[in-house]
This record gives sequence, structure tokens and C-alpha cells, in this order.
Amino acid sequence: MSQVNIKPLADRVLIEPAAAETQTASGLFIPDNAKEKPQRGTVVAVGNGTKDEPLTVKVGDTVIYGKYSGTELNVDGSDYLIMREADILAIV
Repeated sequence: MSQVNIKPLADRVLIEPAAAETQTASGLFIPDNAKEKPQRGTVVAVGNGTKDEPLTVKVGDTVIYGKYSGTELNVDGSDYLIMREADILAIV
């Protein structure tokens, strides 16, 4: 897990997406244009939550999120997603 100088506000969460799979279970290699966006990642930073609802995820949690959730960021050559906690579907 990497250190990032980004502090999300309110109920937002900063996630480092898992790497896209390059090979299928049967051993076939997936070309770059056919790879799907990963839907799993690791929480890198969390906001303070809202007054009414505290956050349930914490730094280091592995989460599953919607395919088109969040906003993509590129910081120091690393890719991240910032999204609301409501866009997270599950903690793995």
C-alpha cells in the first residue's frame, strides 16, 4: 500500500484499484483492448464521514465497487479512484 497526500472530504474514500487480470484461469492471455476495468481495490484514505453517518470502511480494507463508480485520479504515476462510500458494494 502506498502513501498518498490526499485526504478525502466527508463520506468520500480513496481507493487504489487492483491490477487488471492479464491471463484467464485456463491460461489464455487477455489482450489490452479486451481487459475489463477492475471492480476491486484497496482503501488508501478515508474522509471523516458525515455528521449523521460515520464511515464503515477503514484504510487497508479490500472493497468491491461498481464498474463505473468514482472519479479516476493519477497521482505521482499511480492510478486511484475517489468515490462516495455509498458506491462501495462490499468489504471483502
